[in-house]
Amino acid sequence: MLQEESDLSLIIAQIVQKLKGSNLYSQLERQAWASLQRPEIKLESLKEDIKEFFKISGWEKKLQNAVYSELSVFPLPSHPAAPPEHLKEPLVYMRKAQGSWEKRILKSLNSMCTELSIPLARKRPVGEQKELLNKWNEMGTDEPDLSLFRPVYAPKDFLEVLINLRNPNYENGDSLSFRTHLGLIQVPLKVKDIPELKECFVELGLNIGQLGIDDSTQVPPELFENEHVRIGQKVLAEQDSAAAQQYIRQGSPTALRAELWALILNISSQPEDVLYYEQLKTNVIQHDLLVDSLIYKDVKLTASNDDYYFVFEDYLYQVLLCFSRDTSVLSHFAYNSASPPKSYIRGKLGLEEYAVFYPPNGVIPFHGFSMYVAPLCFLYHEPSKLYQIFREMYVRFFFRLHSISSHPSGIVSLCLLFETLLQTYLPQLFYHLREIGAQPLRISFKWMVRAFSGYLATDQLLLLWDRILGYNSLEILAGKTSGTSRNGTRLKEAPLPWNSDKEPQVLAAAVFAFRAVNLMEVTSLAAAEAVLADLSTLKVMPLLQIFLFATVT
Repeated sequence: MLQEESDLSLIIAQIVQKLKGSNLYSQLERQAWASLQRPEIKLESLKEDIKEFFKISGWEKKLQNAVYSELSVFPLPSHPAAPPEHLKEPLVYMRKAQGSWEKRILKSLNSMCTELSIPLARKRPVGEQKELLNKWNEMGTDEPDLSLFRPVYAPKDFLEVLINLRNPNYENGDSLSFRTHLGLIQVPLKVKDIPELKECFVELGLNIGQLGIDDSTQVPPELFENEHVRIGQKVLAEQDSAAAQQYIRQGSPTALRAELWALILNISSQPEDVLYYEQLKTNVIQHDLLVDSLIYKDVKLTASNDDYYFVFEDYLYQVLLCFSRDTSVLSHFAYNSASPPKSYIRGKLGLEEYAVFYPPNGVIPFHGFSMYVAPLCFLYHEPSKLYQIFREMYVRFFFRLHSISSHPSGIVSLCLLFETLLQTYLPQLFYHLREIGAQPLRISFKWMVRAFSGYLATDQLLLLWDRILGYNSLEILAGKTSGTSRNGTRLKEAPLPWNSDKEPQVLAAAVFAFRAVNLMEVTSLAAAEAVLADLSTLKVMPLLQIFLFATVT
């Protein structure tokens, strides 16, 4: 009991310290001073009167939302005697693997820099600055020669690193993991079992309405959709982040999604936020970074060739170029297993006083990185608001998809969860694909590392991301949850190869189940990839709900 109280006191102190450096703190301070001029504020009851003023004026709610936002990214509890690096990653072998991976990335970046004789950073000439400023909103029309640039790494490179990850404290013969788990990920991490998944995703159960199912044409809107919209409007009126997060677990109405996501992420677009974005834009105009070419290359290779996202090419350049300069992103490395790379002034290698983080945000983009931003362009059309939403999504969720860690929402745990569920509930399919050299993770990894962006239709992807925000977790990417629609709709592609009394999985595994009959007929990895090449026709919510309660005939 005393330990719990001590832990709580420590958490409170850390959050208070964090908020003291925020704009909200200075705003609250100004409001408190201004309230002293109000006649209802009495000296003898000063503290209570100011509290009441904050409550009536809405500032108390803003403070609650800020605290809730901090708690959403607060590190998992650790032993009070644990060293600081345990906050980033408690397992030593994971930290070492992440460090080795970072060195490999930096070697690739430095090799490109040397081969092309291009500096990591340079100040743009005045003429170039003016040209970039003039075409800021039309950067998609620019066609720089990027033929010599290559992505620093692609998801398949990262997967090979994860496949070779081992816990040195386990020997192959003694580890339960090695005897029972036949997938590519061979580390003994604890992933949620079926009862835990069902409890975690309880709002996706059969008796609770879901946007993506109950707003279908077969269901009269007054039975669910109209009421769900009405509740959503009430949640927005209350401006309560916690209520919005709970509400969105059933999906967000299209018209309310942008405001609900901003409320959950505690984004309010104050004038100082717009000013900060403009400062980042100025930094882009003034300085050219090597990673700028990597960003251009990535957008050209991915979003520009996507039927949904090519129209947002200009937005993607603006957001990602500003993101690369944003030093506030560095704060997430306090709870990220990764560390920001450093660059040294020429001739001063190894001297910390001459070191700077490179890029300034500490994040080197990889192939597909721009697809984290692309879906958000459908929701936000004001550049500074779009930028803030993406930055918050990244520091809460997306960084975990390309960092080596033992976190439950980290990519290693997601891969292990996916393989475990598939091996448990689709053993015949799993063994067949394994025998023909088409391990399922080699196909699904690229979906998960991009949070399915670029693979699902945008409306379905946004329904999926609703649940990521609602549950504050990426685990829904890896397998499936429970149920079927209340109007009895069924997917017609394949019978389910397990009994109806089984329990939840998550999306990637559900996709394999949906295409199981076709996959059982393939004889090579290329053929399996062809079966799963197009996910754009899939309906996410029926797929997530259908599998565990009935066998389709």
